[in-house]
Amino acid sequence: MRNILTTIRYDGRSYHGWQVQENADSVQARFQEALYRVIGEQPDIKGCSRTDAGVHANMYCVSFRTEHTIPADRLPLALNRFLPRSIAAVSAADVPEDFHARYSCRGKEYIYKILNSPVRDPFLDGYALHYWQRLDHNKMNEAAAHFLGCHDFTSFCTSDPHRKKGDFHRTVKNISVTRSGELVTVTIEADGFLYNMVRIIVGTLLYVSQGRIQPAEIPGIIDSLDRKKAGPTAPPEGLYLNRVFY
Repeated sequence: MRNILTTIRYDGRSYHGWQVQENADSVQARFQEALYRVIGEQPDIKGCSRTDAGVHANMYCVSFRTEHTIPADRLPLALNRFLPRSIAAVSAADVPEDFHARYSCRGKEYIYKILNSPVRDPFLDGYALHYWQRLDHNKMNEAAAHFLGCHDFTSFCTSDPHRKKGDFHRTVKNISVTRSGELVTVTIEADGFLYNMVRIIVGTLLYVSQGRIQPAEIPGIIDSLDRKKAGPTAPPEGLYLNRVFY
C-alpha cells in the first residue's frame, strides 16, 4: 500500500469549497472523479484544509493510499486529462505511511487580494475584492503587527456548527499588507486558522483604514474574545490558500 501526496491548484469561483456536499459542486468531488478515472478506485482522500465557496488555492495538498502502481511523477499529467480546466494537478510524490495531508501540516499561508481602485477590473472579477475607498496600507500594517504571536482568536472566528468547540489559540508567524499599484495584498502565515479567521482579520483591517477601528484597539479586541468587536467578514473572492508547510 502506497501513500501519495498530490498538490493541486484551483479557481474556486465555480465550487462550494473543497469538501463534498450533497447539492453543490466541490473541488473534492471533481478530484475524486478524476482520480477514479486514473486508478479505477475511490480511496479515502485527505485534504489539507477546508476552503469555502469562492475561495481559491495556489497550493492545495491531498493525500491518499492506493495499491496502484502508477509512478508518482506521471500522476499529475494523468489527472489533468480528466480534471476540469479550473483545477490542475501540479505534482505528486510517495510519502511515509503515517503522512496525513491535514494533520502533518505545520502551517499555512493565505493571501487576500484587494483591487483598490475607483474603477472595477473585469479581469479581476471573482479574483480580488473591488474596494473603491483609498486604503491606508501603512495604517493597516501598524494594526496587523498586533496579530503576531500566539493568541486566542475567538474574536476573529465565525461559529461553525459542524466543528466541535476546542482550543482557539493560533500562532501568527508573519502578516503584512503590501501595495503594488492598485493591488493591495494581505499575507498571513500561521500554524493554523479558525473558520473565516483570515477574512475577519481582513475585514477588521479594512475598518482600520476607514478609521472605524484604531490600530491600538486590536489587542483589546483580541483579548475581548467577542466576535462583535472585530470588523466584518470580508467576501471570499479575494482569498487564496497560497502555501502549505510540512
